Amino acid sequence: MNFFITATDTNAGKTYVTALLTKAFRKAGHSTVAIKPLASGSWSDSEILSAVADHLITPQEITPFFFKNPLSPMQAAPLEEKIIHPPSIIVFVEKMKKKHPSLFVEGVGGWKVPLTYDFTTADLAAAIRFPVLLVVRNRLGAKNHALLTLDSIKAHGLSCAGMILNHLPEDELDPAIPGYREFFKNFAKREELPFLEISPHQKEVDPSFLQKSI
Repeated sequence: MNFFITATDTNAGKTYVTALLTKAFRKAGHSTVAIKPLASGSWSDSEILSAVADHLITPQEITPFFFKNPLSPMQAAPLEEKIIHPPSIIVFVEKMKKKHPSLFVEGVGGWKVPLTYDFTTADLAAAIRFPVLLVVRNRLGAKNHALLTLDSIKAHGLSCAGMILNHLPEDELDPAIPGYREFFKNFAKREELPFLEISPHQKEVDPSFLQKSI
């Protein structure tokens, strides 16, 4: 039971969703843990993922490729005289997969964020071959971003195992939200895509929406 968790953009709520799903799967009796191989600027996401896994793994084990500056990894690495080596990231994920039978891998930023000039987050997902969960931040522009991302997931030879429509508190006054909510519900139904909607400050989710993908 492995998933790669990506999003339509930076700050769509990937870690929030990943943490909720990890917590839910563990509560259902699975030994699920989540990793975020790359991160920049703060350990907070890795600390959250460690906490929901009952500190079974440390933030440093969750994120072995960490950069101090709050920039994309591709920008941050040279400032610390580091080089991002994609095969090393893939080896790390494969190692964690063998160690943890239920593993969530959270990407960095959006689906096509470059990690190097010729290797993106999408390429990482394609290399490890996990089904993809797409987090969509419900706000103006989300339809275009989501549809482009879904097309790219397919183009990389991967399946989208589910769509999570995430609502952030700062977007509550966006007039696009009601119409977009209806669009994504109908779209997911038409495409037979598992669908979950998350409200601001939600504390728990029901993982059964992914039953067809497990």
